[in-house]
Amino acid sequence: MRSSRRRRRVREPWAGPLGSYTPGPSPVHRIPPGPKLLGLAVVSVVLTIVQGPWVAVGTVVLSGVLLRVATVPARAAARALAPVAVAAALLGLYQWWARGWEVGVTTAASLVALVALATVLTASTRTDVLLDTLVRSTGPLRRVGIQPQTVALTIALMLRTIPSLVTMSGEVRDAARARGLGRDPRALLVPFALRAVARAHTTGDALAARGILEEDPSAQVGDAARR
Repeated sequence: MRSSRRRRRVREPWAGPLGSYTPGPSPVHRIPPGPKLLGLAVVSVVLTIVQGPWVAVGTVVLSGVLLRVATVPARAAARALAPVAVAAALLGLYQWWARGWEVGVTTAASLVALVALATVLTASTRTDVLLDTLVRSTGPLRRVGIQPQTVALTIALMLRTIPSLVTMSGEVRDAARARGLGRDPRALLVPFALRAVARAHTTGDALAARGILEEDPSAQVGDAARR
C-alpha cells in the first residue's frame, strides 16, 4: 500500500438525538423539565390532530429556532438528526406517491419536528433529572398497576440501546465488506439480528440477576441511564 493513500477517518459512534445533553446558560436550559416534557406532549398531540403541511413545516422551523436558542452545536445537531431526516424523506416520498404531496410533506416534517424537539429536550436537560421528572409525572399510573420507576427504567434503557444498535449495524456492515459481502443482504441482516437478540438476552439476564424489576427499580434507574 502506498504511504500517500489516505487513511479512512474513524467515525465517532452515533449517539442519536437522545441523551445528547449540552450544558449551557440558555433560556431553554433554565426551563424546568416538567414544562418542557408537557410542551413536547402538546406539540405531539397537535401534530396528530391538526393535519397540514404548513403546521408541520412551521413546527420544524420552531424546533430549529429552539435548537439555536439552546446553543446546541450545529454539527452535533446535524449529525444526530441526519439518519432521522433520511428516514423521514423516504417515508414522505412514499406518502407523496401514495396519498399526495400534502400528506407526504406533513408526514416527513412532523417526524423531523418531533425528533428535533426531543433533541432540544435532551440537550437542555440532564438524563437523571429527566428520568426523575418522568417518575414523578407518571405517579398516577400506580392506580392501574404500572410502576413509574419501570417506565423510567425502560426509557433509560432505550437511551442506551438505540446508539448501541446503530454502532452494531456499522460493525456488521464493516465485517461484511471485509469478506466481500457488502452487497449481500443476508450477510448484513442475519448477523445483526443474532447480535441484537443476544444483546436483548444479556440485558434481560442482567436485570433478572439484579432483581431490578422485582424489588425497587427506582434506585437502579440512575445507574442504567449512566451505563
